[in-house]
Amino acid sequence: MLDRTTTADRLGDLNARHEEVTRVAEKRARDRQHAKGKLTARERIDELLDAGSFVELDEFARHRCTDFGMDAHRPYGDGVVTGHGTVDGRPVCVFSQDFTVFGGSMGETFGRKVLKVMELAMDIGCPVVGINDSGGARIQEGVESLAYYAELGRLNTHASGVVPQLSMITGPCAGGAVYSPAITDFTVMVEGTSHMFVTGPDVVQAVSGERPDVAELGGPATNGSVSGNAHYVAPDEADAFSWVRALLGYLPANNLEQPPVYEPEEPVDRQEELDGIVPDSENQGYDMYEVIERLVDGGEFLEVHDRFAPNMICAFARIEGHTVGVVANQPQHLAGVIDIDASEKAARFVRFCDAFNVPLLTLADVPGYLPSVAQERGGIIRRGAKLIYAYAEATVPKVTVVVRKAYGGGYAVMGSKHLGADVNIAWPTAEIAVMGAPGAAAILHRKRLAETEESQRAELHARLTAEYAEAFATPYRAAERGHVDMVVQPSRTRHQVARALRVLRTKRRSLPAKKHGNIPL
Repeated sequence: MLDRTTTADRLGDLNARHEEVTRVAEKRARDRQHAKGKLTARERIDELLDAGSFVELDEFARHRCTDFGMDAHRPYGDGVVTGHGTVDGRPVCVFSQDFTVFGGSMGETFGRKVLKVMELAMDIGCPVVGINDSGGARIQEGVESLAYYAELGRLNTHASGVVPQLSMITGPCAGGAVYSPAITDFTVMVEGTSHMFVTGPDVVQAVSGERPDVAELGGPATNGSVSGNAHYVAPDEADAFSWVRALLGYLPANNLEQPPVYEPEEPVDRQEELDGIVPDSENQGYDMYEVIERLVDGGEFLEVHDRFAPNMICAFARIEGHTVGVVANQPQHLAGVIDIDASEKAARFVRFCDAFNVPLLTLADVPGYLPSVAQERGGIIRRGAKLIYAYAEATVPKVTVVVRKAYGGGYAVMGSKHLGADVNIAWPTAEIAVMGAPGAAAILHRKRLAETEESQRAELHARLTAEYAEAFATPYRAAERGHVDMVVQPSRTRHQVARALRVLRTKRRSLPAKKHGNIPL
């Protein structure tokens, strides 16, 4: 018999299917998600992308599983919405997991959709944002769901350093699902609604006897400030999407492009205040954020990992409209010392900037690496070396400003000339030495001090300390040897940094040919 279905019938069928996906199913999703204080998968995409820019892919994809009665329930989309759109007019690929469909669990069709949109991002050279809200692997599909977690991790790895990858955790993310966000460049969590861990509280209790709750084990506070898995913790979803949009504005679309350039803004007025920002007492701290604000356009910067290792600041900013990555010690936390967490935080940030053509501005005020038994046993030798490796490997323009202390290994690792920095600037307050003057005087003149009467020992130590400080705890010994290119008045720092970055925009440097290095992981 001839098929007499008309074109009008076919168009009606298409509209009905589209209506089921975008209106009927979406209403059910809204009712369930809004009750939990969460957005739906499609609402999240709307929050991220420019209005009306989203183009959906695989809208009508459905699973093929027939076990456990699954053949009776085959919703369109299979629990994930995928496609592309724009953020501030620039292309972005996106996938958003739908917890209201099979708990957002990953099966074969789900996995294929995510891989497809990630491959598109790599082909066209644009960032990819994954919005995670999933119960994990789809048990009904068995090994297929596990296979796609591995496939996703493989593709995340291949995309690393090619296109920016951002993960948003807006609900549960557990088990094998956590490794994809861990490989991506930046991970954002939301207070109150998101959590992320490898094994849940029940499994932990069964194995170890510990009884953590979900928040303690893998909530935003734990991942943001203790483990460092989350680069930003947002108070709500709206703030999370606002932060991601802002971050994308600093980044190039891919590793072959330069970051976007914007109209330059004047920095925070009061440049002259930099001349007095460093206290006269070496034991007194100051806020490095105030220095950054006076160096960058509009005084604005976007910090990453703000809750983790606060003794090290990592942030994106602009100078003369061009993106820079700022790495700075924070004297207000542990005197700006480098510990394991600070080293790994900064090393990862430096490597990201180098992969995506973002120049580095380093602000050094560091007493060295943190001395402690716990740090040594935790592997500070191996893990602290990651920061050395990252700076030495980076070929982007690198400008360093030594603000105050630059002692020992801390001097070497914080963007020193010896690790390949292009322009090194020092303030007159800089102290570049193996160690602080009091400690150095005590070691160098140990015998003399020991032979001096106790009543006169303190006075002698103070005099020897002053002599050492005058000779060595200044920027001029390093400047004499070319390890510092210039010593500048602090209020002139932005001017000199901007000039240096301007000259370095045409920098070309390559590393020796090799498959890849072996960073001390």
